[in-house]
Parts: sequence; C-alpha cells; structure tokens
Amino acid sequence: HVQLVESGGGSVQVGGSLRLSCAVSLSTGSKYCQGWFRQAPGKKREGVAALGANGGTFIPNSMKGRFSISQDNAKNTVYLHMNSLTPEDSAMYQCAASPLGVGFCDGTRTGGTQAEYKYWGQGTQVTVS
Repeated sequence: HVQLVESGGGSVQVGGSLRLSCAVSLSTGSKYCQGWFRQAPGKKREGVAALGANGGTFIPNSMKGRFSISQDNAKNTVYLHMNSLTPEDSAMYQCAASPLGVGFCDGTRTGGTQAEYKYWGQGTQVTVS
C-alpha cells in the first residue's frame, strides 16, 4: 500500500514561514526518494526540493537558503521547511515519491524529474500575502 498525504499548508504573511508535511505510507523499513513540487495557476509545475534514498538533498538555487527538506524516519514523514515567504511562493504544493529500486531511485540519485516520480499526493495550498 502506498499513499502520500500532505498537510501544513495555509495562509501566511510575507516574510513568514511554514512547514509542510508529507506522510508516506510504505512497508516498514522501505526506502524511497521524495520530491516536493509546486504549481500556481498559469505557471508551470516546478520542483522545490528533493530527498534521495541515500539521504542526499537538493534545493534549486532560486529557493536555496529559504527552503529545506528533512525526514522523520520514525513517522515516515518528509518535511518541506519554507522561510522568508513571498507572494511568488503561493502555489499548490505536492509531494511525490518513488520506492528504492524503481526507476531513477537507485540509491545514488537525489531526485528525478516530475515524470519520474511514481506516486503523488493530492497537494496542500500555500497562500502568501
């Protein structure tokens, strides 16, 4: 059984912070690759963070220093930490995952393109104003 459920979205003032959560339901002890993506109306979906099965992380340069990704292994939950938010950060944020051994998630790559993630959550809305 595989299920991804995001939470933590909401409204925040400019300059504020939010922590989004992605609860990943996988077999106990399973490793996976995790990605965070966002899409605003009229804009392309873009990756904002990635976590490899090997623990490696990636943050695009445009979000570097403001966004970070972490994991609580005991809770099978991945977090997206967002600081110094601006209205341009307003979007629907989705988490995505692929199990270790599936596609790009071979234990060496940190993340893949959005097309390479097998499972997706429904998303959580972030509004910065």
